Amino acid sequence: MHTHTLTASSHAYPSLAQIRDTADRLAGKILHTPVWRWQTGIIEEEFKGVGEIWLKLELFQKTGTFKLRGALNCIEALDEAARRRGVVAVSAGNHAIAVAYTARLAGCSAKVVMPQHASQARIAACRDLGAQVLLMPDVHQAFAHGREIERDEARSMLHPYDGPLTAQGTATVGLELMAQVPGLDAVVVPVGGGGLCAGIAAAVKQINPACAVYGVEPFGADALYRSFQSGAPETLERVDTVADSLGAPYAMAYSFGVCRRFVDEMVRVTDDEICRAMLYLFRDAKLVAEPAAAVATAALFGPLRDKLAGKRVALLVCGSNIDAARFAELLCRGASARDDEKSAPQVEV
Repeated sequence: MHTHTLTASSHAYPSLAQIRDTADRLAGKILHTPVWRWQTGIIEEEFKGVGEIWLKLELFQKTGTFKLRGALNCIEALDEAARRRGVVAVSAGNHAIAVAYTARLAGCSAKVVMPQHASQARIAACRDLGAQVLLMPDVHQAFAHGREIERDEARSMLHPYDGPLTAQGTATVGLELMAQVPGLDAVVVPVGGGGLCAGIAAAVKQINPACAVYGVEPFGADALYRSFQSGAPETLERVDTVADSLGAPYAMAYSFGVCRRFVDEMVRVTDDEICRAMLYLFRDAKLVAEPAAAVATAALFGPLRDKLAGKRVALLVCGSNIDAARFAELLCRGASARDDEKSAPQVEV
């Protein structure tokens, strides 16, 4: 593990005025995604009607994830000369799809650099939207090649999770949520690089400082968790998780700084816990949630269970870009993990 040194932006965090301006600017171009109160199945079994669990259904967003909000906010800030030169993005898929979509709307060319292990469905979606897809052996090499393209072709890099414009875009999720479900005690957010969590946390805490914000990462992609522990943005030597959308190889200064200011705690979940949460979301809410979209639910039944019991809680369900075969495979893994947990001997303390 090595410290990744980067220069922080002069903007400390998105202000409430900036977030509201961004929401007004993006209105009509993004969807105002719904919320749903989860009262069935595992929630009823485990919490017995005590407390409230709300799902913010950002998986219904155009392009299938929240990523559109940040990508659109970034591309709209480009001047005409920058649009003529085109854009470049690095992503395991969801951000790449959002960039391809926004570039087509803006009338500019897009190159997206993706790791070879990226979902074939996501690669196909980018190509269908007109982007040129470049595949690299792993996520570290993908980021390196993206920076080369940015330098050599003078394309504008639309970063997947860092920078004020990205955070202002993702913050609109929090702005919507706080209006949809007043009086929340806690909001739980999936974390890859921290761009979604930074924006949502900034909105939530400036609207209601008493509302706790928790970020959740997989154990195999826990750069922000490690950064919270060390006090500086950290780089991972290896990323290994079923939640490929959360596989950011390093934390970056801006998102880390905003999260450190507004996020109460970072927690981690296992891949088995993620798959089990996918199963619950499918069974009870009929949602096809990709692994990244299930990590907040996994935390509810894992490391945050005691803290959130009896509370009014919102879970971010952030995306649904997954092919049918992979989804079925991970649901089977979730069912096996659930059965193993049920059959494990209960030890009284």
